[in-house]
Amino acid sequence: MKLRKLFSTLILTSCVFAAAAQTPASESTLTAHQRAHQQQLANVKSSKLDRSVVNELIKEDVAGRENAVMSVLSNENAFLINDILKEANKHIGKPYRHGMKGPSAFDCSGFTSYVFRQFGYKLSPASRIQYTDGVSVDRKNLRKGDLVFFTSRSSGKNVGHVGLVVNANNETGDFEFIHASIRGVVISKCEGYYEGRYVGARRIITD
Repeated sequence: MKLRKLFSTLILTSCVFAAAAQTPASESTLTAHQRAHQQQLANVKSSKLDRSVVNELIKEDVAGRENAVMSVLSNENAFLINDILKEANKHIGKPYRHGMKGPSAFDCSGFTSYVFRQFGYKLSPASRIQYTDGVSVDRKNLRKGDLVFFTSRSSGKNVGHVGLVVNANNETGDFEFIHASIRGVVISKCEGYYEGRYVGARRIITD
């Protein structure tokens, strides 16, 4: 009888130890899965965060470069350029007329000369001659208010068209300009037709 009780106790004890030994292993396995899943989620969040941070840094860098370009100007001339562009934008939609100098209609050089004349700057009357005004500017150093020049269908390889820069990306060399086109006064990007006809740029306000 005593042997049976002892045998039963030994069996029960071994079962308890076996169960105890299995339980931590099961919990340990579950924890490992949870940790792996949490790590995957962290990686995804980190990846999204990295892209967001990179995009934000790019925006800040572009804005910083634009501010750096404008910072070389005196405050007076920075305001002057903004006022010149405001004046130019007032005429968006006005018609193109060859030989017209404004304000009811313009040709390309008539438009740029009219806008600058409102602020005391006298530009030459033709785009080809305006290309000798001011100082030469590299395409990747453009800023607002610079004049940009193109060939036209009738000018061959010579300057035949002019516009006024309203926005420039000096990393890529891309820019937008306001000008009196055959569609009237509009803002265009330097792409397609204009990209292939770009000649150069001149800066009138140099300080």
